[in-house]
Amino acid sequence: MLATKLHIPPPRPNVVPRLRLIERLNEGLSRKLTLISAPAGFGKTTLVSEWLAGCERPAAWLSLDEGDRDPARFLAYLVAALQTIAAPIGAGMLGAFQSPQAPPAEAMLTALLNDMTTISGHVILVFDDYHVLDAKPIDRALAFLLDHLPPHMHLVIATREDPPLPLARLRAGGQLTEVRVADLRFTRAEAAEFLTQAMGLALPAEAIAALETRTEGWIAGLQLAAISLQGHPDAASFIASFTGSHRFVMDYLVEEVLQRQPEHIQTFLLRTSILDRLCGPLCDAVALDPAAPAASGQATLEYLEHANLFIVPLDNERQWYRYHHLFADLLRQRLRQSVASSPGDEGMVETDVAELHRRASSWYEEHGLELDAFHYAAAANDIERAERLIEGKGMPLHFRGAVVPVLNWLKSLPPAVLDSRPSLLTAYASVLLATGHVTGVEQIMQAAERALEGAEPDDRTRDLIGRIAAIRATAAVSQFQIETIIDQSHRALEYLHPSNLAFRTSTAWKLGFAYQLQGDRAAAKRAHSDVISIGQTSGNAVYIVMATISLGMLQEGENRLALATQTYQNALQLLGEQPLPIASEAHLGLARICYEWNDLEAAERHGQQGLQLARQIESDRAVSCEVFLARLRLAQGDVAGAAALAAEAYQAARQRNFMYRMPEVAAAHVLMLLHQGQLEAAAQVAQAHELPISQARVQLAQGNPSAALAVLEPLRREVEAKGWEDERLKVLLLQAIAFQARGEKDKAARLVFDALALAEPGGFIRGFVDEGPPMAHLLSVAAACGMMSGYVGKLLAVFDGGRGRFVTWKKW
Repeated sequence: MLATKLHIPPPRPNVVPRLRLIERLNEGLSRKLTLISAPAGFGKTTLVSEWLAGCERPAAWLSLDEGDRDPARFLAYLVAALQTIAAPIGAGMLGAFQSPQAPPAEAMLTALLNDMTTISGHVILVFDDYHVLDAKPIDRALAFLLDHLPPHMHLVIATREDPPLPLARLRAGGQLTEVRVADLRFTRAEAAEFLTQAMGLALPAEAIAALETRTEGWIAGLQLAAISLQGHPDAASFIASFTGSHRFVMDYLVEEVLQRQPEHIQTFLLRTSILDRLCGPLCDAVALDPAAPAASGQATLEYLEHANLFIVPLDNERQWYRYHHLFADLLRQRLRQSVASSPGDEGMVETDVAELHRRASSWYEEHGLELDAFHYAAAANDIERAERLIEGKGMPLHFRGAVVPVLNWLKSLPPAVLDSRPSLLTAYASVLLATGHVTGVEQIMQAAERALEGAEPDDRTRDLIGRIAAIRATAAVSQFQIETIIDQSHRALEYLHPSNLAFRTSTAWKLGFAYQLQGDRAAAKRAHSDVISIGQTSGNAVYIVMATISLGMLQEGENRLALATQTYQNALQLLGEQPLPIASEAHLGLARICYEWNDLEAAERHGQQGLQLARQIESDRAVSCEVFLARLRLAQGDVAGAAALAAEAYQAARQRNFMYRMPEVAAAHVLMLLHQGQLEAAAQVAQAHELPISQARVQLAQGNPSAALAVLEPLRREVEAKGWEDERLKVLLLQAIAFQARGEKDKAARLVFDALALAEPGGFIRGFVDEGPPMAHLLSVAAACGMMSGYVGKLLAVFDGGRGRFVTWKKW
């Protein structure tokens, strides 16, 4: 189906050459945008296809329909269109559109624009029937594309109405070529050529002039009139009575055209009018009546094309077609009128039309096109079929990127229908959460539980109970409610059917997430490994990426920085070039590791990438990125910049209720205050947030190493018992400094040796350097004793080279 949207319609053999307009289009290639704006039936698509047929530049074509109003779907088709002329374009992005939380259009377009700059030579990009979208997010995306369009790209928009784009600015800047109704109208000479040569009518000059005057050069009107005139006994009287507005003229002519066709053609036209696109087998499934056999769908489509009955080929092989949009609208109206006028109940209209939609849905399902099958099932108001299609075959439809159409249909259902179907209620809650809407989810889950009361305790019922628990766990994730996540996840895994891999994968990830929050790193590691295993079976790529990133974080916690780096890079490779918000965590992990290895430039780059991605959805990850960048600013000596970033992080955490992030925000705040000499304020923050390492830093700065050791000793026992190697390293370094300050040099030396042995395999640098002159002194002593001379020499070189600034200590 995608291919039918991307083929440039082949030029029609009976089209009158529009040389005056083709010259204008060629002249406009030096500008950014060509806008072809006119009502239906003025030959916009035909003009562009004719122009491109003689144009030497490669062109990407995207035929739009109402189903493309979803920004993710629109951008996916845009990438596919560009790939018809440059296959590598956006190659790594298409998986983003299957994500339950697709990234914003601007982020996707930025990545796409970067790819577009690699295209060699001049290229034309055509959006046909742009008016059907009526979607502000896509309008904004297109405006962004225009603002940043590479100079070798030219954009063409064919539409029935002006799009809400900055046309005035483009016009004033000389970047807009406009082709409008006055340009598209057939001149009298063009009308004469069209009627006599293309339509084969032998009309006198006065009849042509009268018809051109009646239609005002409206091409569709002329074509419809010509079809009606073929074989008409009195052309003069017909033309004399040919008056009225376009709407009434069109209604009249369609009746005339339909009535002059054989009955089986009329039936075919009416029945297939429900289809957005047509092919022979699909038309057979929808239109043919076994009791009244007729020509095949393919043969009928070829007849319609030959007879110029407003059918447009969508590919060069003449396999897929569509009706002229206005013709299709009127056929559908005629279909309803036809059924309503037939004998039977008043509900006959809905019944018969619904049956046609059901046939289309069945055909699409049989051919593996489940999204299209769902579209027609919803149009038929066939609740059971739509419900089954949403659930999918092992992977729910909305888990595969169809969030918006599923959500829109569920919203349209009467409450009584939803409340009686727990499967639809769970789907509704899932798509709400996927779009960031937590409010109301619990009420929907309670309604689902009420609907299950009294149900047979079979596998189906148990699986629905599991889904309800899994959805509650998902809602709890956004609130960092650890116990709820764990309890509901365990309940979900107990009840979910073993074959429900989609929900089982997401639930396993939620368990791992909760265990990480809880500090049980071993359990988190097992859970995330399960996610990757299940995800590879089910094809749930998004959760594989999320679990991979989580494993990278756990490897960081084990001080295995090289392995964590590879894990984060693997996650980014799985995502390709998709600017998904979940990639922010991988970039942040790489930023932390690059910082620890003293590659501050790479740390800055990854930190900024992580922040930009996190801000797309106002994620709590943005707070972590701001905290990291604040500490980086301190290392670079930019205290004011560090304080500003720390303040942003604090404000975001408070305003958006990201309370789980407050400890790391507070720890960064303590560092800022220590750097500014505000020891009392730093002590208050560290105490208020119960941050033992921050408390120890403050006490060392206050000249009270004994108090620092009193805090650090129990903390060391705790982290050693839990196996938290990253925290253990931090504690060892501070303990060494404290013992050195207290004059216990032997104990300090032993602790430094333990820290070096722990840090050397991971290549830690900043963990030592950021502790400032006290650590430099301890390392000098270690070097004098021949302690791990190679590693110690590398650390001292950073101090001596002046590349390391002292984060914690303003002075000693």
